[in-house]
Amino acid sequence: MSAAPARIPELLLPLAVPIDDLTEYHRNPRSGDVDAIADSLRVNGQYKAIVVNRGTHTGRPNEILAGNHTWAAAKQLGWEQIAATFIDVGDEDAARIVVVDNRTSDLAGYDSELLADILEGLPNLEGTGYDQDALAKLLDSRALPATIDLPSDGQGTGAMAKLEYLQWGYLQWSNMRVQITAAEVETLNKIYERYTTENRGDLGFGWHLLQEAHTEAAEAPDVAVEPAPNKEDADEDEDLEDEDA
Repeated sequence: MSAAPARIPELLLPLAVPIDDLTEYHRNPRSGDVDAIADSLRVNGQYKAIVVNRGTHTGRPNEILAGNHTWAAAKQLGWEQIAATFIDVGDEDAARIVVVDNRTSDLAGYDSELLADILEGLPNLEGTGYDQDALAKLLDSRALPATIDLPSDGQGTGAMAKLEYLQWGYLQWSNMRVQITAAEVETLNKIYERYTTENRGDLGFGWHLLQEAHTEAAEAPDVAVEPAPNKEDADEDEDLEDEDA
């Protein structure tokens, strides 16, 4: 990968040090997604400094205690500098810092619905560490809305009339998702089944859905229809009626 200029904000620039002067913690128990962190650095820049131990007491100079994967991602991008703060502790304290930095991240949780709302509000997921599959799982965790009571409309529906809406399925594109009704789901299923039958697969279905106008006629109930009498039978019936008269 070609080198990219370090994206370090002005307030962190006084903390910038040569990236090759630092070393990874010698026993880091954490395995992180370096590619995702590199994507964040590329999009968002470095928004917090990593923590480095000077190593006077450990004999391991400039060893990273917090931010090992950020450092690796910056090197992957070809950065020559990275913002760092320095402390000087012994082996025991260094180990505690490494462990607690990782553990506090593990103990943190999310308000999934709020997180989904935030991600949906972004123009894209670039630099967030989330992809469409991860967002879809968040959206699937949302509670479906309950049915609501409609006020009486004077047509006999009454206060207990229920509107079963927005709780049957979803349409999703990019990082946008809307809920749709049972009737809409049924219509989409019919369109999908017809398309896959005709095309032996669903490749191109999205384009088909966008470009074609679709109308799905509701299935008419089975109604028994009496066959119309032919003209000769009708004439015979009229003659019999005349004789009876």
